[in-house]
Amino acid sequence: MKKVLALVMAAGMFSIVACGPSAEEKQKMEEAAKAAQDSIAAAAQQAASAAEQAATDAAQVATDAAQTVDSTAGAVVNQATEAVKEATSK
Repeated sequence: MKKVLALVMAAGMFSIVACGPSAEEKQKMEEAAKAAQDSIAAAAQQAASAAEQAATDAAQVATDAAQTVDSTAGAVVNQATEAVKEATSK
C-alpha cells in the first residue's frame, strides 16, 4: 500500500509540474510581450511625430494668413491714401 501511495504521489507531482508552461513556452510569451511593447512604443512615436508635424503645418498656415492679411491691409491703405489725395487735389 505504501508503494502504491508513493507511486500515486510521484505521479501527482509530475502532473503538477507538467501543468505549467515549459521554458520554451515562457520565452515565446516573453518575446511576444516584448514585440507588443515595441509595437506600442513605435506607434506612440509615430503619433507624436505626426502631432508635431501638424502643429508645424498649422503654424505655417497661420503665418501665411497673417502675411496675406498684412499685405491686403497695406494695399487697402495705399488705395485709400491715393483716393484721399485725389479728392483733396480736386
